[in-house]
Amino acid sequence: MIFIIVLVVVVVLVVIVISIYNKMVRLRNRIENAWAQIDVQLKRRWNLIPNLVETVKGYASHERETLEAVIAARNAATTAQGPAAQAQSENMLTGALRQLFAVSEAYPELKANDNFRDLQEELTATEGRIAYARQLYNDTVLKYNNSIQTFPGVMMAGPMRFNAREYFEADDESRGNVSVQF
Repeated sequence: MIFIIVLVVVVVLVVIVISIYNKMVRLRNRIENAWAQIDVQLKRRWNLIPNLVETVKGYASHERETLEAVIAARNAATTAQGPAAQAQSENMLTGALRQLFAVSEAYPELKANDNFRDLQEELTATEGRIAYARQLYNDTVLKYNNSIQTFPGVMMAGPMRFNAREYFEADDESRGNVSVQF
């Protein structure tokens, strides 16, 4: 009788451990998938930027500094690694794009250009997709971090090398208004 009770307790504990482990693995995989979705949208954004810059060049060639800032920010964003570095470089790119769109306000013929409007709309739609992908990623990171930092997951996370993940966060600079001077 005691053997059966001990066996049942051991089996229940093994099932609990397996269940917790599988949950942490599923959440870790969801984080990887969410990061891949961010990456897809960022690459889409990066591919739109050269077309946008070329369109603006034709109308606002003396805004060279702004165009160069957009290109430099795009290049930095394409080489960033990890959520923190990626978030920082994407924040710089967002700021540069805001400046570019603010500059475009001074050129009515540019704003009327169909190609520019289409690119601007496509970029705006992509920004929405990026925001959604970031939110999904951060929500998944929250669930994962909670699962490895709360009991009973915390007892298994360390020995099984489940480490906390970083959030994809905007910095204070990118949250502010863009100032444009002519």
